[in-house]
Amino acid sequence: MSTHRVWVYGDNVNTDVIFPGKYTYTLKAKEEIASKALEDLDPTFAASVLPGDVIIAGRNWGNGSSREQAVTALKFCGVRAIIAESFGGIYLRNCINQGILPIVCAGVREVIRTGETVEIDIEQAEVRAAGQIFTFPRLSPSVQAIYDAGGLVPMLAARFQTT
Repeated sequence: MSTHRVWVYGDNVNTDVIFPGKYTYTLKAKEEIASKALEDLDPTFAASVLPGDVIIAGRNWGNGSSREQAVTALKFCGVRAIIAESFGGIYLRNCINQGILPIVCAGVREVIRTGETVEIDIEQAEVRAAGQIFTFPRLSPSVQAIYDAGGLVPMLAARFQTT
């Protein structure tokens, strides 16, 4: 089980809000990309987020375009997981590929506020927040392996590494 500080957001936060499209082809360095995360939704986020923080969101987090920067910007900020009622399909897959844990779990957003903490127990498939326990679907063995490796690229690099 791990404890994390949270940032709470609403429904239908799209990829352009998570990482503004105007920076897609102009920013390359991890630090630059991280500095623009959620800039239009929460201007305090990029400067205040800490490694290991978690985002709590409503429905349809990450809908919109398929650009990976909407996930990597959060990863480069140190976000470890996103707990949402639902995700945009491509965004969900990009989270898995990049090693950010996407947890589909309803109800958490209604009981917690930004700055408070949640506990995540991956093995028990539980989120504990505000004295309540919320369950989520267990990760498949393949998704768990990708997450444990830190993302798809590190997993494949380790698997195909030659000595």
